[in-house]
Amino acid sequence: MIAATGVSTSLTRTLHLDTPRRYPLPLAGAATKRTLDIVLSILLLLGFLPIVALAMAAIWLESPGSPIFHQDRIGRDGRTFRLLKIRTMFSRNSDSSHQAYITALIKGQAQQHAGMFKMAHDPRITRIGRVLRRYSIDELPQLWNVVKGDMSLVGPRPALPYEVELYDARQRQRLRVKPGVTGLWQVMGRATMSFQEMVELDIKYWESWTFPMELWILLRTPWTVARGIGAA
Repeated sequence: MIAATGVSTSLTRTLHLDTPRRYPLPLAGAATKRTLDIVLSILLLLGFLPIVALAMAAIWLESPGSPIFHQDRIGRDGRTFRLLKIRTMFSRNSDSSHQAYITALIKGQAQQHAGMFKMAHDPRITRIGRVLRRYSIDELPQLWNVVKGDMSLVGPRPALPYEVELYDARQRQRLRVKPGVTGLWQVMGRATMSFQEMVELDIKYWESWTFPMELWILLRTPWTVARGIGAA
C-alpha cells in the first residue's frame, strides 16, 4: 500500500494547484453543518450501540480477527485519516483484485454485475459481512470519525489512497469537502451508478449546497438503506 504521508503530501499539493483554497461552503453553513454533525453523530452512536455490539460479536464468532477494521482513506484536500468500520471480510486478505476493479471502474472499463458496479462474488467477504454491508451496519463506527472531524455526516464517499492516485483534475474536485457517512450519490443509487456519475453528484453536492439539501439527504438515507438500494 502507498505510504500515507507521501500520498497526503502529493495529493494536497496537486489539489491546491487545480482548485481555489477557499472552503466551498458558506461560513455560516459550514458552522451549522459541523454542529449538526457533532450533535446527531453522538446521539446516533448512543442509539446504535446495541446493534454495533451485536454485529461485532457476530463477526468475531464467524472469523478470527478484530471485529473493528481500520483503513487509511483520503479526506478533504487530500489529507489521510484512519477510517473505522466493522470488519466484513476475512482477515489478512489481498487487495489486488479490488485494486484492479477500482482501476477499471475509474477508467470506465468496469463491467456491471446484477446491475451494479461492484465486484461479483467477492470471496473476501464473510457471510455476516454481506448482511452488514447490505444494510450499511458496517459503516456505523464512522460516526466516531464524524465526531473527531475526519468526516461529515453528509459528503462524498471516503476514497482509498490507490483510488485517488488515478484521479484526473475533475475527479479530484470531490475532495474539496470532507467525506461523508452518507451523501447525494448514496441516496441516488449507490453502486448502480458509474464512477463518473458518482463524481458529478459529489461535485454537485458542494457546488449547490444548502442546509435544506443537507437535511433532505439525511432524511432520505434511512429509506435508501432499508430498501438496500445499490448495496452489495
